[in-house]
Formats: sequence, C-alpha cells, structure tokens
Amino acid sequence: MSETPNPEDPQNPFKGTPFEALFGQMAGGMPAGMPDLSQLFGQLQSLMQPYDGPLNWDVALDTARKAAATTPDPTPTQRQKDAVADAVRLADHWLDDTTSFPSGVSTATAWSKAEWLVNTADVWKTLVEPVAASSVSSLSGALPQEMAAMAGPMVGFLGKAVGALLASQAGSGLGALAGEVLSLSDVGVPLAAPGRAALLPVNIAPFAEGLGVSEDDVLLYLALREAAHQRLFAGVPWLRDHLVSAVREYASGVEVNLQAIQERVEEQMRGVDMNDPESLQQLFQNGMFELPQSAKQKAALEKLETALALVEGWVDEVVGQATAGRMPTAGKLQEAVRRRRAAGGPAEQVFANLVGLELRPRRLRDAATLWGSLRTRQGVEARDGVWMSPALLPTAADLDDPLGFREGADAPELMSEDDFDAELRKLLGGSAEGSDGPGPSASGE
Repeated sequence: MSETPNPEDPQNPFKGTPFEALFGQMAGGMPAGMPDLSQLFGQLQSLMQPYDGPLNWDVALDTARKAAATTPDPTPTQRQKDAVADAVRLADHWLDDTTSFPSGVSTATAWSKAEWLVNTADVWKTLVEPVAASSVSSLSGALPQEMAAMAGPMVGFLGKAVGALLASQAGSGLGALAGEVLSLSDVGVPLAAPGRAALLPVNIAPFAEGLGVSEDDVLLYLALREAAHQRLFAGVPWLRDHLVSAVREYASGVEVNLQAIQERVEEQMRGVDMNDPESLQQLFQNGMFELPQSAKQKAALEKLETALALVEGWVDEVVGQATAGRMPTAGKLQEAVRRRRAAGGPAEQVFANLVGLELRPRRLRDAATLWGSLRTRQGVEARDGVWMSPALLPTAADLDDPLGFREGADAPELMSEDDFDAELRKLLGGSAEGSDGPGPSASGE
C-alpha cells in the first residue's frame, strides 16, 4: 500500500475532492494506538472480494440476515401457514364485489424475516442497483481528468470501496425492513413473482399489540390488503415497470457536486472520535458520501411517490368497500395502517437515508379520497379503468383536488365512452386470461 496522500502535496490526486478532508484529517492527526491508513484500507479490502455489478450482494444479503437475526425469527408453523392461506382465500372472496379486476393470487403462505429477504432479493437488486451504479460512477467520474490520471488505479479502488460501503448500507436497510414489513406487498412495490401472496406473523404480532383488535381480524385485514395489491398488479401489467422506471429515472439524475460533498465530509469528520473505531465505522454507515438530490431526481421521486400513493389509495378504497358491513374493527385497522404507511416506520427511514429512496405514499389519504369519489360518481369500472394506461393516471396536481378528478366537462376529453368501454373490456379480458386461477391455494409455497 502506498503511503498516505499528503493534502498539502500539489501532486495529491485527492486535492479538491471529498476524500481530501477524510485523508487529511486521518494523516495529520492520527492518535497513538490508532491503526494507520494502510490497515484501514486492509479492513475495507475484506469487504471487497470480487463481485459483479455496482454492489457486492453477498455482503449486502449477509449484512441484512445478520441485522434481521438480532431479534427472534421463528419459522412459521404449519398452522400459521394454513391460517394465512385461509385468510387470503376469504379476502379474495370479499374483494370480488369491490373491483372489476379478478383475483391475482395463486399461492398464499406465511414467511419468516429470513424468507422475506431470500424471496425478495432479486427485485431489490433491480430497485437498488441503478441508484448505486449511478452514485458510484458519478462519484468516480467527478474527478477532473488530470486528477483521475494522477490517481491511477486508486480511482478504481475507491469505486469498489464505495460499492462495498453501499452494499453494507443497503444490507442494513433491508435487514431493518425485514423486521417491520407485515406482508409481501407492504412497501407498495411487487417484490416477488406474480401470484405469490405472503404475510409475516413474526412482525404482525407486535403490530397488533395495543390496537384492541383480535388477532384474527388483524390477519384478515392484512390479507385483504395483500390480496388487493395482487389483483392490481396482476390486472395492470405495465404497473411494475412504471414503478421501476421511476427508480431508474431517479438513478439517471445523479449529479455530483464536489463542493457540497466535501462540506458534508468535513462536517461529519468533525464529530468523529479517531480513538474510537466504532465512531469511524459509523461515519461510513451514515452515508458520508451521500449525493444531494438533483432537480431530475426530485421530479422522479415525486413520480414514484405519486404512483405509490395511487396504489396504496386504491388498495385502501377497495378494502374499505370489502369490509363495509362485515368487519366492525376495519375502521380502526384502516387508520392504523394509514398512519403507519404515510409516516413510514423507522426501518423505512433508515433505508431512505442509506439508499436515497423513500418508498412511502405520503399522500395515501388524498389518493383514497380520489378513488372513492370517482367510484361514487362514475362506478367501479370507471375507477378501475383509469389504470388502463399511465397517461390516464392522476397526477400530483390531481391529488391536490381529489374530489375534482375527471369531474364534469373534463372527463369526456380523456376518452370517448365507446373507446373507454372497448379498452376496459380488452384490459379485463387480458387479465382474466392471464390469471393463474380464481383464488389462492392453501399451499405453503
């Protein structure tokens, strides 16, 4: 390992970059008994085994499993699996009267936190990697050409180091999420193959505490939400890609402002106790090189949050219809879920801080009001027909006036009645043909 770069050296390849403050303070004030920089890099290299892509997913998933295992994670019993399958079957029956979309569930079961991590890993890679790749490449590419030439192989090393740190951060966020999610669809994004429904009894139990509602009612209400999500994503084939594209647009908008990042590094370094290795580790875990959001990223994030709000609002609306007159405790459960989803739990906030994305439907109530108003005025088919195309979806501005969406003279301009009916029949016919069956099996898969 070459010796530590001197920040005052005119040949220093890190001069003017966010790394100058870090290396300068480490080199200039290394306390007695503290490992030197070469030892620090040796520790980093232990996280940088060969891997493909912007993140080392072996490290990320191992970190996630360890984080999830800090609290008990029992394997669901057969009784719990059967209870979930029965609840989803009943939920699907109730939903038949509330939406024109057919059942989207083929199997329903109970998962542990570890099973949630394993079964959702592939989709998380799709969601996280674009953001990570843009962050790593933009940070590495932000060095002026002459500095990059002088830095030589160190630039590649730093790219791998940042990728390893991001893997650790993503793993920590996923592990925390695994300790809070109630179902497979809890974050509003489809995280597994179509047709798979799952609930997590290990997390449902603490959620139910203090609600004053029976466990059976809590399980059934969450099964209704899970089954409603499955119907929507099965009935609207383009919706998955719509959400993922918003994430990719967010990633493509990464812009590096070296001065802003350097100021952030300097600020965080002032709070680091160099005699405490845990303090140094916390520096990296807290997103030291987090990139400020660009205007393009803010627009993409608004698109993502609006889409998530529309998904969650639609689910809220159809579940409210399904439970009306059937479940007296539904109102209390609806409010508990709304508050939880709109505010975001600690794990969602951790993941947002580490990865840069907030998978939160901030405007869930407005979206639910919009869907309910549209159904009241124009019927179930008109409400569900809005999902025929992304171009028909309500915008953030529509959520500002949810009662006025497609009201009066504005509605006919969107699509003629004949065209609307034709497209709706085509959408529903295609959904029915692609369905795996009328409802969930009692399978544990």
